[in-house]
Amino acid sequence: MVDVRLDTLPPRGRLGWWIFVLLLALVAGFVAYSFVGMVVLGVFGYYATRPIYRRVNVIFDSDGLVAGLTLLVVFLPIFLLILYAGFHLFQQAQQAFGGATDTALVTNYLGALPQEQQQQVLTAMQHPQQFVSNPQKTVQTVLQSGVQVTSGVIGALMLIALSVTLSYFFLKNDDQLSSGLTQLFGGRDTTAYAYAVAVDEDLESVFFGNLLFVVGMTVIAAIAYWGTNLVAPAGLHIPMVFALAFLTGIASLIPIVVGKIVYLPVVGYLGIQAMNAGGNHFVFVGGVLVAYFLLLDTLPQTFLQPYITGRQLDMVMMMFAYLLGPILFGWYGFFLLPILFIMMLETVRIALPELLNGKPLTPTVSMGESVGTNPASARDLPHGASTNEGGTNAEADTE
Repeated sequence: MVDVRLDTLPPRGRLGWWIFVLLLALVAGFVAYSFVGMVVLGVFGYYATRPIYRRVNVIFDSDGLVAGLTLLVVFLPIFLLILYAGFHLFQQAQQAFGGATDTALVTNYLGALPQEQQQQVLTAMQHPQQFVSNPQKTVQTVLQSGVQVTSGVIGALMLIALSVTLSYFFLKNDDQLSSGLTQLFGGRDTTAYAYAVAVDEDLESVFFGNLLFVVGMTVIAAIAYWGTNLVAPAGLHIPMVFALAFLTGIASLIPIVVGKIVYLPVVGYLGIQAMNAGGNHFVFVGGVLVAYFLLLDTLPQTFLQPYITGRQLDMVMMMFAYLLGPILFGWYGFFLLPILFIMMLETVRIALPELLNGKPLTPTVSMGESVGTNPASARDLPHGASTNEGGTNAEADTE
C-alpha cells in the first residue's frame, strides 16, 4: 500500500481535505447546537467534578470506576434532594387544593393552562358523572394530559441522563483527550495549546468553585433555617428546610443576587405568620432578616465566594454571565455564557494584541496577567519556557 503524506499532496488535494474538514466541523456544530443544553450541562458536570475525580483516581486504578464513583457521590445527593423537594411540594399542593373551591383552584393554580383545558378540568370537577357516562372522552382527555406530562418528565430525565453520561465520558477519557488535543495543536509550545490550557483551567476554577460554593451555602442556609425553627415562637415555622437551603445555595451562585431571591420570601412568609398570630413577633422576624442578611448575603459575597472560586476572575464579569445567560439563551445559558465569556477573555489576553499589532502569535499572556490562568504555570513550566528540542525560549519569539 502506497503511503501518501498529507504534506506531499498537491494544493488541490489539500484544498479538498480542508473543504471536507470544514463540512464535518459544520455538521458537528449543528449537532452541538441541536443538543446545546445537554452539551453545556455535561461540560459543567465534567469541570465541576474533575478535581474530585483526580483525587480519587490516586486510590483506584480504573478510570471508569473512578468516574462513575465521582459522579455518583456528587449528583446522587442532589437528585435525592430534588425528589425530596418535589414530594413536599406535592404535599403542599394537595393541602392547598383541598381548601379551595373548584373555580378558584383552576384560576389560581392552573392559570398557565389554555382556556379550553381549564374549562375541561373545571367541568370534570363539577360534573364528574359526565366522564363516567362518556368513557371515550374521558380516556381521550386523560391520554392527552398524560402524554404531555409524561413527555416532559421523560425529556427532562433523558437530558439529565445524557448529560451525566457525557460528563462520565470526559472524565474516563480525560488523559486520552488531553494527549490527542496536544498532538492536534502541534505540541505544548504552541499558542493554540496555551489558549486551550488557559480556558481549561479557568473553566475548572469557575465550575468546581461553583460546586463547592453551592455545597457550602446549602449547609449554611440549612443551619440558618433549622436554627430559625428551633428558636421561633409558636406559630412561626419554615417548611421544607433542606429544599429551601438547596435553592439558596443555587441562587448564591449569582453575585450580588446571592440568596435574596430565596431568603427574602422566607422572611416574608414568617411575617405573614407573625401577622396571623396577632402581630406580636415582628421583632423576631426583623432579627431573622438581619441574621439572614449577614449569613446568606454578606458572608458569601465578602468571604466565602472569593475564597472558594479563587482564581482572579472578575466576579462582576461572571455576574453578567450568570444573569444574562438565561435571558439570552434560556436555562442552559446559565452554563453557556460563562463558557463563552472565558473563551473571549483568554482570546483577548493571549492572541488579540499580536493580531492587532501584526506580530507573531506566542503561547504567552500578552495582557491582563493578573486575570485568569497563566498558561505557562498551568503547564508546570517556568513562565515563557519551552520544551522543544532546540531549547528555545518562547519569550524570544516575542521580540
